[in-house]
Amino acid sequence: MPGLLRGVARTAVVAGTATAVSNRVSRRQQGRWAQQEYQEAPPQPAPPPAQPATADDMSSRIDQLKQLGELKAQGVLTEAEFEDQKRKILG
Repeated sequence: MPGLLRGVARTAVVAGTATAVSNRVSRRQQGRWAQQEYQEAPPQPAPPPAQPATADDMSSRIDQLKQLGELKAQGVLTEAEFEDQKRKILG
């Protein structure tokens, strides 16, 4: 019986050591791969800020405001509705 316990204990020690070594090798390899990926593709710079409204966009807004003004003049829109829609168009 003592020989059996000794064999089981030895197997447990060997298996535990093998697992610890394997885990350490895996962590080191993952660290190397991560570093290699970083060197191959460094982080990209932030995109430039959005451009201001273009002339086409501004002329479109002016046309929409003219149409709103006409609707208000015809009595289709109230002053409050006109102001609300104007705020939405102008942002």
